[in-house]
Amino acid sequence: MISLELLQSSRCRRIMRVVLLAVAMAPTIAATQPGEFSPHDLALLDRLTWGVDASSAEHLRSVGMERWLQEQLHPPASMALPAAVNAQIEAMPDVHKLPFDMAASFDQQAKSANQVADPEQKKAAQQVYQGAMNDRAKQAAARTILRALYAPDQLRERMTWFWFNHFNVHQYKANLRILVGDYVDHAIRPFALGKFRDLLSATLHHPAMLRYLDNADNAAGHINENYAREIMELHTMGVGSGYTQADVEALAKILTGVGIDVKPEDPKLPPPLQSQLLREGAFEFNPARHDYGDKTLLGHLIKGKGLAEVDEALDILVHHPATATHLSRQIATYFVSDDPPDSLVQKMAQAFKTSDGDIAAVLAAMVHAPEFSTSLKPGARFKDPMHYALSAVRLAYDDKVILNTAPIQNWVNRMGEGLFNHETPDGYSMTSASWNGPGQMMVRFEIARQIGSGSSGLFKPDVPNAVDQPAFPLVQNALYFNGLKQTLGPATLAALDKAVSPQDWNTLFLSSPEFMH
Repeated sequence: MISLELLQSSRCRRIMRVVLLAVAMAPTIAATQPGEFSPHDLALLDRLTWGVDASSAEHLRSVGMERWLQEQLHPPASMALPAAVNAQIEAMPDVHKLPFDMAASFDQQAKSANQVADPEQKKAAQQVYQGAMNDRAKQAAARTILRALYAPDQLRERMTWFWFNHFNVHQYKANLRILVGDYVDHAIRPFALGKFRDLLSATLHHPAMLRYLDNADNAAGHINENYAREIMELHTMGVGSGYTQADVEALAKILTGVGIDVKPEDPKLPPPLQSQLLREGAFEFNPARHDYGDKTLLGHLIKGKGLAEVDEALDILVHHPATATHLSRQIATYFVSDDPPDSLVQKMAQAFKTSDGDIAAVLAAMVHAPEFSTSLKPGARFKDPMHYALSAVRLAYDDKVILNTAPIQNWVNRMGEGLFNHETPDGYSMTSASWNGPGQMMVRFEIARQIGSGSSGLFKPDVPNAVDQPAFPLVQNALYFNGLKQTLGPATLAALDKAVSPQDWNTLFLSSPEFMH
């Protein structure tokens, strides 16, 4: 919550005046001079990454836009996290543990806690169990933030966040807190720029999705339609695309027996079914729970034959024309505008169809379209909270690696877009109206002050008795003078000229309408 002192401060009132004036006075982009960064390139960089910084801007200028784009669409194997970032990630407990092992371990911990006879001791044991799950979720968020800030394959990280939001799971359902990190790292990120069919299949086989949308409870005679409905409504075809309740029911029956099993022993099955049992980690297809009747999905007859029905159904859904259009519109909304032009969406959908659902090809079609270049004009796309917080930290500290992501986790929580915190399957909204209200802006102004005024705890390791490392945000740097300054309107420039200190200047810049977009 904003403090009364902040609300009454002259700085806050000045920021509000800057915003109102700058919105009314759209900036004019000046022609690029020798040695300057192209405003168009900076806008493209900021749109396709988690925020422009000096290092990324210099790399783009050195290799040119087209080569940079190809690097981002098809990241070479040589692209790696900085050593200091990788060391932080590798130090996290369970970072390489499999979901099966984690789920089995935590299930045993929960069982042991519930068996404690003494009420006070039982309560304490249960608190330890919940705290351990919370810690795993915080580590998953930390890994996501560190990769977003420092990974050289920035477009893949932007798409990793997009696809997680698209295939949303909520960390506080059941034991998802211990699974969500693996879900991001192994079901989303590796496929974020690949074939959509592979991504859809990876999410379907992950215990986080199967638990979140209740397909682990979906069995012949006890049908649960939750996952089947969301696959069609959210993950592939979209609302109003022509599927019926009968199609949902058919898909739910196709998905019977697809679930989770973390018991060491196989389920007892009749001999005729034993060969159809499939266990891969925590994923299980149990033929005894499957409906082997024939189904009709979207006009296609699918003969009852077990797990192979799922692959057949996914192929039908991925190749349905509505899926190409639905996904293209969502991606265009994320990168281009709240209401992207139909002409752009159709170009992207065509790329999806001709490339057999290749995500990089869809993105390439988007970026090379004139509608995308038009959208790079100042003020065209408002940053969601995640983009705002990360872009501010990237600009302020460039490649200086933070030591504690907790402040960023707190900031995005306060702005209403906490990692893994959206309860419903639809994910967070991608439109500006969800994020540009007065309450949201006041929170952003305070976050701008925290980032602009000092290290804000970003360089204080999250360990007992840690000492805050010296760090100071450098926003008014060569990148500003040689590029970003040219994108500012007269009202923002006038306000920056009146800043009374470097901290005040940083706060005003990070609060400006130009930086919010």
